[in-house]
Amino acid sequence: MAELGKLLDIMARLRDPQGGCPWDLQQDFPTLVHYTLEEVYEVVDAIERADYPHLREELGDLLFQIVFYSQIASERGLFDMGAVIDGIAAKLLARHPHVFATDSAGIAKPDMPQLHVDWERRKQQERAAKGINGVLGDVPVALPALQRAHKIQSRLARAGFDWQEASAVLRQVRAELDELEEAMQQGNADACADELGDVLFSCVNLARHLHVDPEQALRDCNSKVIRRIAWMEDTLRARQQQWQHCSADELEELWQAAKQALLAAVG
Repeated sequence: MAELGKLLDIMARLRDPQGGCPWDLQQDFPTLVHYTLEEVYEVVDAIERADYPHLREELGDLLFQIVFYSQIASERGLFDMGAVIDGIAAKLLARHPHVFATDSAGIAKPDMPQLHVDWERRKQQERAAKGINGVLGDVPVALPALQRAHKIQSRLARAGFDWQEASAVLRQVRAELDELEEAMQQGNADACADELGDVLFSCVNLARHLHVDPEQALRDCNSKVIRRIAWMEDTLRARQQQWQHCSADELEELWQAAKQALLAAVG
């Protein structure tokens, strides 16, 4: 693709020791991580706002991060962008034999449960080839905590270590809350932190059993709270009142009014 070649040429010029950009020349793998994470979240934000022109721009920014890493790797003789593309292409072909196998004509396509089984079998083969034998050996440490908990639990479930139904997980959540309450009554800060972690981990497990993405559920809840607070602030301005002059009871009354008003608007 000519456009990708153009981007690669631009990146090479930016990293040219003789006439490149000083900032780009200073970057290394670790220094780029922060910017990469920012670009990922900006892609997510554009999708959630259904701002597709902005999504196009943010995808370009994210692609530039990949090109940047590949350029640094190429300079060190590690790999280049072509190897990155070839690697993911080979992986996709290997993981989708039901689509790409040359002898798949006339063979019935697997259903979703069978696809999951086949996918996990291939992932296990890939982990074994890399020398990773533990069930949780390659769960990325840098994942956000909610996502990492979900991945850990999903991996354990595929290994046969899981609750059978959501109601059992809900009972576990309640049990963890009881243990947290006990730690609170004892005034033990360390125990409270430990038990709260158990509560959060159990809540993620409940979300998984309910087929709910916990990260997305919390993001949606954050957005809902922001909308309600904005409604409360608009209402106070219309009344010529200030937030700091309201009592806790008045703010709670406004909160309940915001819930009802926004619910009615959606309905």
